[in-house]
Amino acid sequence: MTPMTTEGENPRTTAPPAGSARRALVGRLSWGLADQAASSVSNFVVGIYVARSLGVTAFGVFSLAWVTYGVVLNVSRGLATDPLVVRFSGVSDASWRGAVTRSTGTALGVGAAIGAACLVVGVGLGGSVGPAFAALGVTLPGLLLQDAWRFSFFAAGTGRKAFVNDLVWGVALVPAMVVAARVGSVAAFVLAWGASATVAAGYGCLQSGIRPRMAGARGWLREQRDLGYRYLVENVSLSGASQLRAYGLGAIVGVGAVGAVRGAELLMGPFLAVLMGLSLVTVPEAARVLRQAPHRLGTFCLLLGGGQAAGALFWGGALLLMPDRLGELVLGGVWHSAAQLIVPITLGVAGAGLGTGAAAGLRALGAARRSLRCQLFASACYVGGGLGGAAAAGTVGSAWGVAAATLSASAVWWLHLRSALHEHHHEPIPEVRTP
Repeated sequence: MTPMTTEGENPRTTAPPAGSARRALVGRLSWGLADQAASSVSNFVVGIYVARSLGVTAFGVFSLAWVTYGVVLNVSRGLATDPLVVRFSGVSDASWRGAVTRSTGTALGVGAAIGAACLVVGVGLGGSVGPAFAALGVTLPGLLLQDAWRFSFFAAGTGRKAFVNDLVWGVALVPAMVVAARVGSVAAFVLAWGASATVAAGYGCLQSGIRPRMAGARGWLREQRDLGYRYLVENVSLSGASQLRAYGLGAIVGVGAVGAVRGAELLMGPFLAVLMGLSLVTVPEAARVLRQAPHRLGTFCLLLGGGQAAGALFWGGALLLMPDRLGELVLGGVWHSAAQLIVPITLGVAGAGLGTGAAAGLRALGAARRSLRCQLFASACYVGGGLGGAAAAGTVGSAWGVAAATLSASAVWWLHLRSALHEHHHEPIPEVRTP
């Protein structure tokens, strides 16, 4: 595979000395870890606060809005920011700024279009679920733009700015959540969460000095269509599977089961947040490894995936030792339902962590066809295992079904990465070139 280039750039750059390159890599990864830590803490605190404030059933409604946001977020990433980090990581500042203007404009456009649809659906639904979805629709543009800034900063190698942006979101969350708690409704919490993200999205414009251009979205989609539409299907199949599992679990077992699963996921929050935002750091870094030392890409991906899997197992083991009193302090009434799911959730997260190492390698290689096949297989297994397990053994059965599906999918990811690395060694992959 030839190096990823943009118009007017020389693809043959001189690699920096090994020592300085290693220090730069450690620095970028450190900011990536710091940013993910900020994101993890923010998501964890929001989830815990809402769970304790609303109880298991209302928290289940909040969780449905959360997983819906996850689907829309992955639409935005697939079309707007995944192609950005693959093709514009480590390029010249002028190329990066031009790409970010259109990429963030695309994310903003996706948020406006789908947000309007959510608003209409929410008003039509009514009841307890409708207002939550209406609130989500109002705040989607800000949520997606904030996420797009994070991708953009990591593509430029300035993870510090992404970290600061997440800190701004976290600070804005504090007064917003206090107000939401006084109102006491699910919609109020969704609005508080999304409004604080909008504050951080506005700050991202100041950090970058870039104004998103929604008018550039059509050109961006046209230029990146060879990767963007495959990544769209791949990402939506991932988050769509999660949403189908949540809706199906609610229908088979009850909305309280959705809250129990979300509570268990909150306990694994630091690792799940890293997995959700993994491409912020790992895909740009894998792309740099591919440019500078392609023979090390496989090792880089193995260390990445193995480290995450080991961390998830360690964290899950610690959760098993957590006293009930502490669990009740953290999750309130959700704890007893969530505690039964710790072992299968831990195994599922460990399997997903191992697989994301291979996924980062396939993204860096631009092997969109292979990664799409892997993700479609993984999503089908996830839905089948989650709903089949729910039908057979309720909430606990669903968690074990998902764990088995995730471990199976991880093996498929690694088999495809092995094949892609073999192909790369013998033949260039043309689809990573910018048109």
